[in-house]
Amino acid sequence: MPEVIFNGPEGRIEGRYHHSKRHNAPIALLLHPHPQHGGTMNNKIIYALYQTFVQRGFSVLRFNFRGVGRSQGQFNNGQGELSDAASALDWMQSRNANTQSCWIAGFSFGAWVSMQLMMRRPEIDGFISIAPPASMHDFSFLAPCPADGIIIHGDRDIVVPQASVDKLAQKLQKQKNIEVEYRIIKGSDHFFQKHMDKLSQEVNDYLNRTLVKAA
Repeated sequence: MPEVIFNGPEGRIEGRYHHSKRHNAPIALLLHPHPQHGGTMNNKIIYALYQTFVQRGFSVLRFNFRGVGRSQGQFNNGQGELSDAASALDWMQSRNANTQSCWIAGFSFGAWVSMQLMMRRPEIDGFISIAPPASMHDFSFLAPCPADGIIIHGDRDIVVPQASVDKLAQKLQKQKNIEVEYRIIKGSDHFFQKHMDKLSQEVNDYLNRTLVKAA
């Protein structure tokens, strides 16, 4: 997994990138949790997602938001991080001109930023949102949600109570022309400690269903 450095709005951005051998491989961009609470591109959930997409033949990028690791800049309450994500997607697309599918995935704060990016970039056609912080941030911008996807949450999450995510999922599932699945992992907290296998299984099962349908 080669280390990469590319230009972002506030200077260099540090990432890890896997380039698929397929000339028209799908691409996936992964966004890590809150920078001010220890979130980095090496978060175990982001790393697991990275490996999942690599194994499926995707070109995959995970990166550090501004001010994290060797990425330059300072935390900017989501707006700057959204710009970082847009730059990361631009960088990926410049190296995957023949791609026909674009996915985005995020965990916690990264899920919030990823869904904002999805609203601004119509080429994104699938999302994986893990523990989206619906009790902390406004998701009303998803009106309508432009792509199919899945939301995964733990029923023992005390950081983001399940009720707030239930409400978000129900709202999206009522929208027309998209399919949003919602999975609850029983016994899991916000960080899916002791439930990583179940989380990975849910992601893989969803990709199995979705990628076969799209083929």
